[in-house]
Amino acid sequence: MPFAVKLQNYQQNKMLNICDAELLGKNIVEGELTMNISENYYGEKFVEKEEAEDLLKTSSIINMVGENTVSLSIDLGIGNENGIKTISGVPFLIVFKM
Repeated sequence: MPFAVKLQNYQQNKMLNICDAELLGKNIVEGELTMNISENYYGEKFVEKEEAEDLLKTSSIINMVGENTVSLSIDLGIGNENGIKTISGVPFLIVFKM
């Protein structure tokens, strides 16, 4: 199960954008809400589960989209199920670690 990821430094923090690889390049629409899961934002490289886990554990700011990605982060104790939002059934979660 591959994940698409992009790492950046943002205000001296490690920021991770991560999504389920099959969502890359899609637009998710629900009413007036649109989420563009762009290659520019999420698609620097593809990683497998083990590397995704390491990146989730070591990043300070995480933007994540997709069932597999969000489930993995919850399983690792990163984020909270109460913070999960959905657009057209696709979950997304943003985490800031202090």
